[in-house]
Amino acid sequence: MRIRIVDAFSTRPFTGNPAGVVLLDADGFPSIHWMQDVAREANQSETAFAHPLPPGGEADWALRWFTPATEVTMCGHATLATAHVLHTAGSATGTVRFATRSGVLTTTANDDATYTMDFPAAPLTPVKAPPAITHGLGGVPILGAYDTGPQVGDLLVELADEEAVNCLSPNFAVLAGQDGRGVIATARADTTDSVYDVRTRCFFPNVGIDEDPVTGSAHTALAPFWADRLGRSTLASLQGGARTGLVRTQLRGDRTLLTGSAVTVLDGELLALP
Repeated sequence: MRIRIVDAFSTRPFTGNPAGVVLLDADGFPSIHWMQDVAREANQSETAFAHPLPPGGEADWALRWFTPATEVTMCGHATLATAHVLHTAGSATGTVRFATRSGVLTTTANDDATYTMDFPAAPLTPVKAPPAITHGLGGVPILGAYDTGPQVGDLLVELADEEAVNCLSPNFAVLAGQDGRGVIATARADTTDSVYDVRTRCFFPNVGIDEDPVTGSAHTALAPFWADRLGRSTLASLQGGARTGLVRTQLRGDRTLLTGSAVTVLDGELLALP
C-alpha cells in the first residue's frame, strides 16, 4: 500500500500544508485504530484515507481525515491533497465527489494545475471572546469574535492589523483548555497592492496541532466573514507562521469555493498493513 505526503495550497515543496494520503481498495475503510496509528506515524496535521465507491452513486470516493490525535469532521488541505493524488496517479479526471462526515464534497481539476473544492460556507455568530482566549493569544486586542458553527468548530477572532497576526505567540496550554477545535486569528492585509487580501493564522492544540500552516476548512468561515467586510466575493488569503500557503476563495451563496495548488514530496510504501 502506498502513502504519499503532499504539500497542499502550494506550488513548491516544503511550503503550504503537508498531508498524508492513503488510497485504499474498494473493500471499505479498515479499523479506526489502524487509521489513527497511521496518522500518528505520518505525524502530519491530517492524514486522509480514501476508497473508491461503486459507480452510479452520489459520490465517487469515500474520504476520512485524521490528525495525529483524532478523527476530524472536515479538512480542506487533505481533501485537496487527495484530489491531487487521484489526478496525478491517473485514478480520476475532472470533478471528483467525496462522501465525508460533512456531506458530499467535490473537487475539480483546473487547466492551470490548481484544484477547486466546493465546501459549505460556515455560519458566523458574534460572541464575546472568553478572557482565556485573549490570554492564550498573548493579550493582543481582539476587535470581534465569532463562532463558526459545528462543522468548523473554531472561534474566529479579528485582530487590528496584519502585524498583530504575524507577531502572535500563543500559549497553547491555555488555548487547549477551551471548547472547540481552536482559534482562527485574522486581519485585513496591510497593503492594497499585496497578492493577498487577508492574513490568517490557525491554532488547534485541542486536536494535536499547535499551529496549522494552511487550513481549508477555516476558509469556509473566512470567506463569508471577509466578503461581507471587503465587499467582494472573491478573495485571496495568506495563512501560516513559519510555513505559509495561499488560499483563493469565492463565496457562492451558501457555498465556499476554495482553490489552490499541491505538490507531492514523498511517495512511499506502507508496510504495516491492516
